[in-house]
Amino acid sequence: MKVEKVKMTNESLLVEKDYDYSDSFKTDFIDKDNKIDIMVVSKAFFSSSPEWIGKLFTLRNKIVSVFGLKTGGKTKSKKELLTNFKGQIGEQVGIFKVFDRSDNEIILGEDDRHLNFRVSLLLKPEKEDEKSLTISTTVNFNNSFGKLYFLPVKPFHKIIVPVMLKSTIKEAVAQSS
Repeated sequence: MKVEKVKMTNESLLVEKDYDYSDSFKTDFIDKDNKIDIMVVSKAFFSSSPEWIGKLFTLRNKIVSVFGLKTGGKTKSKKELLTNFKGQIGEQVGIFKVFDRSDNEIILGEDDRHLNFRVSLLLKPEKEDEKSLTISTTVNFNNSFGKLYFLPVKPFHKIIVPVMLKSTIKEAVAQSS
């Protein structure tokens, strides 16, 4: 599965805004039976991250809690959360809150003292049995600490997002089989 860095598409709910940082990664995949929709993708996004990414988030949460930043807190089981997840504006899974939604896109993110971020999961039909998924991330810094915080995060982010994109698609395809 080929992942490519792309410019944010004009079809995204995020496209008309200014950001301090943004990036987008895209891949195409086959959905012969047309079973994969934005909710399948959203649930796959939350349930498919490799173990090493989970460990990085755990480490991140331990470090930033010292500074009073949001960590997503202790939640009920992820499986239970995802079973009940409807993708409605205001719903929360870990650190990700749903900010906006359309039939083919969901905007997740969080606002904190140091920065605000959004993650777009945009699902588009391409050819006959083919779809694409684009994950776009935007960041706005609220202060100097936000810029400082993002400095070591940025290189990891550029590695994590393509990995998450691949694992999301693999999980979505497996869920729809």
